[in-house]
Amino acid sequence: MDAANESSEGAPFILLGLTTSPGQQRPLFMLFLVLYVAGLLGNGLIVATIRASPALHAPMYFLLAHLSFADLCFTSVTVPKMLADLLAHDHSISFAGCLNQMYFFFALGVTDSCLLAVMAYDRYVAIRHPFHYATRMSWTMCTALVGTAWLVSHVHSLLHILLMARLSFCASHQVPHFFCDHQPLLRLSCSDTRHIQLLIFTEGAAVVVTPFLLILASYVAIAAAIICLPSASGRLRAMSTCGSHLAVVGLFYGTVIAVYFQPTSQYEAQQGRVATIMYTVVTPMLNPAIYNLWNHDVQGALRALFPRQRISASDF
Repeated sequence: MDAANESSEGAPFILLGLTTSPGQQRPLFMLFLVLYVAGLLGNGLIVATIRASPALHAPMYFLLAHLSFADLCFTSVTVPKMLADLLAHDHSISFAGCLNQMYFFFALGVTDSCLLAVMAYDRYVAIRHPFHYATRMSWTMCTALVGTAWLVSHVHSLLHILLMARLSFCASHQVPHFFCDHQPLLRLSCSDTRHIQLLIFTEGAAVVVTPFLLILASYVAIAAAIICLPSASGRLRAMSTCGSHLAVVGLFYGTVIAVYFQPTSQYEAQQGRVATIMYTVVTPMLNPAIYNLWNHDVQGALRALFPRQRISASDF
């Protein structure tokens, strides 16, 4: 490794965070602390409920448990550091710590993306091919799909981190973000970043845009099946559920695509921070309510775990 890279590794980065205004830091700290705790409790509760309830030992809930676990870890990669920086004077993070944060952020983010696609396929098979569901979504198939999601995400992340580790940062080390992310770091680099940007637009598209298109195709097919339902109330309920799912999926993928699939020269720090909050904090918090707590089987399992409490989706 050359001297420039050695210098960049030795100098820490300074995360400028969400704001530099002292008057805004404590209100933001309280807001994101509440959102973070809500996400942890919601996702942790879903994982514990699915694992503890024999009635939920089915492929669909197996996938939901993995999504909740991935969301729980995903928010924990960036939010605790963000909360600490809102109160602390030292906002520094080492070069190695920056790469570690980026590795797990990308790995867990791509895992989320792949799991959402697998879940959409699961619902497609259940609605369009109910008589073949047991064979198409067997435990072997579910395990293989989930294992592939975790494997692909970590290979994707490792490839990006190996390339990022070779960059030199010979100018400012102040990162206009609340965590180490691709675009703001690329703008600080004095190395040639064209190969990394090419990787984002090619290999990155394979693990983000492709699952998004598969989800849209699955829900189009599901919507066609819902229209054929004989019960008007059943159609309304099913469309409401699909609509809420698509809203969260659109928020997640829309903000991810807006942040990463643009040239580094056009990246704007303020807009990037706002968009990043949507998929790092908001959607992981919403997923338990959207995918789990409106589900009658999950509500029944929660009542069994807390028999003295009357639990419904309106409680969350």
